[in-house]
Amino acid sequence: EVQLVESGGGLVQTGGSLRLSCAASGFTFAFDDYAIGWFRHAPGKEREGVSCINNSKGKTHYADPVKGRFTISRDNAKNTGYLQMNSLKPDDTAVYYCAAGRWGTRSDQYDYWGQGTQVTVSS
Repeated sequence: EVQLVESGGGLVQTGGSLRLSCAASGFTFAFDDYAIGWFRHAPGKEREGVSCINNSKGKTHYADPVKGRFTISRDNAKNTGYLQMNSLKPDDTAVYYCAAGRWGTRSDQYDYWGQGTQVTVSS
């Protein structure tokens, strides 16, 4: 069974940090040449692509609102992706999802999705 499981969400104050993890099972990020994407969905807003990292060269992309604050990475040996989030703001509050698929920040570019993890940033 293909599964992506996110962890690491929680409640943090403005300016704090969280590290999200995305553990895959049932497939291998590297062998199957999957990029890892992180998306977020806040109440009243559309789901948006936050960041993505490809498999071959570790090329990364960040949405403008998170540039300089978030860092995406992957550990192929552990079949896990990460999103380090620093200098968090209340606007970062959302459910964060990881996904596996092709390079990009559109939802339709990804084949597999995790269940999401809540990130809440208090002011």
